[in-house]
Amino acid sequence: MGYVLLVSVDLNSEVPHSARVYDYLLGGKDNFAADRSAAARILEASPGLPISMRANRTYMARAARFLAQQGVRQFLDIGAGLPTSPNLHNVVQQVDPTARVVYIDNDPIVSVHARALLTSTSEGRTAYLDGDVRNPEGLLASPEVLDTLDLSKPVGLCLIAILQFVTDEAEAHRIVDTLLTALAPGSALAISTVTAHNPQAVAAAARYTSGGIPAKPRTDDEVRALFRGLDLVEPGVVLVNRWRPDDEAAAAAEDVNVQMSGGVAFKP
Repeated sequence: MGYVLLVSVDLNSEVPHSARVYDYLLGGKDNFAADRSAAARILEASPGLPISMRANRTYMARAARFLAQQGVRQFLDIGAGLPTSPNLHNVVQQVDPTARVVYIDNDPIVSVHARALLTSTSEGRTAYLDGDVRNPEGLLASPEVLDTLDLSKPVGLCLIAILQFVTDEAEAHRIVDTLLTALAPGSALAISTVTAHNPQAVAAAARYTSGGIPAKPRTDDEVRALFRGLDLVEPGVVLVNRWRPDDEAAAAAEDVNVQMSGGVAFKP
């Protein structure tokens, strides 16, 4: 079953945060004036960003469902963001109610709403950890991870819309490698991150950076490099709307606005 989480936190509402900007652009209400101001500047450069964010969200659901259908029953979702239906556990527990999920984020407002991420089936389990992707060793050693997941069995590692905020390429590789080294063979990695192949994406990343949230677009080759040593599944690294879409025509219509690329791979 899920845990109940009660927290008292400093929301630091005067400084924009990526999770709250994301929430605002998706039409959510869990954001502050600083986040809305940052979002307005970003939208000036990238008016298609809300479409891209919705495409990224549906990609997350498709990738998670695919991994669950391949037999993965444990998931580590780093950079989970504010609860937005469907959440990852809703998707994978539809495939198997015993699935377990640990959500991780470093925005205090996500902690406030984390109980919405902990509505597990009675057969499964969810947990939430306030942590930073830049400290993968600490995340892996946390009670929330160790008490919820069995790292000797496959885990689906989800880094959805988070790695663009790790702007140093060596650091991004260190994070991915450290996390994957701790996971069993048969584990999987799902990534989405800002593409360098869309001018709107490049402009939006520049606005994020100038607003105090450093962000880096990546080429497809740079994204593929994050999967080194893994077995990429078809169709490889593509725009997220083109990754095994439910509707090919609808996916094609989104191309001009979609600013995220990604893929899914398994650890041999």
